[in-house]
Amino acid sequence: MIEIIPAIDIIDGKCVRLSQGDYNAKKVYNEDPLEVAKMFEDAGIRRLHLVDLDGAKAKEIVNYRILEKISANTKLVIDFGGGVQSDKDIDIAFSSGASMITGGSIAVRNRQLFTNWIKKYGSDKIILGADCKDHKIAVSGWQEETSLDIMTFINDYQKEGITKVICTDISKDGMLQGPSVGLYKEILELFPSLYLIASGGVGCFQDILDLEVAGVPAVILGKAIYENKVTLQELSRH
Repeated sequence: MIEIIPAIDIIDGKCVRLSQGDYNAKKVYNEDPLEVAKMFEDAGIRRLHLVDLDGAKAKEIVNYRILEKISANTKLVIDFGGGVQSDKDIDIAFSSGASMITGGSIAVRNRQLFTNWIKKYGSDKIILGADCKDHKIAVSGWQEETSLDIMTFINDYQKEGITKVICTDISKDGMLQGPSVGLYKEILELFPSLYLIASGGVGCFQDILDLEVAGVPAVILGKAIYENKVTLQELSRH
């Protein structure tokens, strides 16, 4: 059964969503991220993907107090990303209650440091963030596109021990028009042992079922929940 992971994205301490990574196209859904996290927990959700969008832009953790608060007041298993760019940042994230860290920009900019984290903390705790547009990796909260091919990127880090990858197709994110099932199939054909976490584009419950049929192990969804396109009752039943 596909693992369902709701997302909370944070700007200015508030729960927001962007469309295609555009900071100018943000929508605030709740002033209190803890309230949202508790709502997920009450629906039987066990995992949470928490993203510090301020941190992604600033290239250092900003909203760690939100992480601290959610961790202290729920039993959710939290993977945290956004602005984790140094040993200091990752220490703050883990000490604030993160169970796992997602690194994307740092994996592009400082391969040695990210590889050290995989060795130090283990592949259960370090997730590779492979956010892409037209198969090319993007970094800094999707503000910068690179020439790095996503398949090469995943392959290089799988050799270093990475087993979990969150892949977001930026062109789909926040659009509610369906996920990139074809891209995920392509990735899983090349890397069948990968714990691939699909992200971006889910607009209805059928999209989740389509990913499950395609063999995708897990899916992150955010806007679909906030816009009531996928209900917590549906997730709870699944």
